[in-house]
Amino acid sequence: MVERNQNTTGLQSNVGGLLAYLAGWITGLIFYLLEEKDEFIRFHAMQSIVTFGFLTVVHIFLGFLQWIPYIWVLFLIIQILVGIFTFVLWIVLMVKAYQSQRFKLPVAGDLAERYSAPRPH
Repeated sequence: MVERNQNTTGLQSNVGGLLAYLAGWITGLIFYLLEEKDEFIRFHAMQSIVTFGFLTVVHIFLGFLQWIPYIWVLFLIIQILVGIFTFVLWIVLMVKAYQSQRFKLPVAGDLAERYSAPRPH
């Protein structure tokens, strides 16, 4: 018999990890605040916050740079490429979380590991 992880959300760890990525940093923040015990869900929630929070800021910054005359098209192309990268990364992270893999991104994964420990009561 497979033992189910005890956690605050009542979800299986892999489902909670997937849902932490569903709406980017927003669902990451929700799951990070709601989940107190499950380190797997908290890891993926924090990685979602850091990764998609950063990519949201980059996307907004590139949008502002499109107001520069003559080179605006360059920033539009970069913004489109960042958008495609973000979409592919979003799919990969959700699939890896659902497969119960602790897929760790280079910088965001280190921060997520540091802050994913269960909260003390």
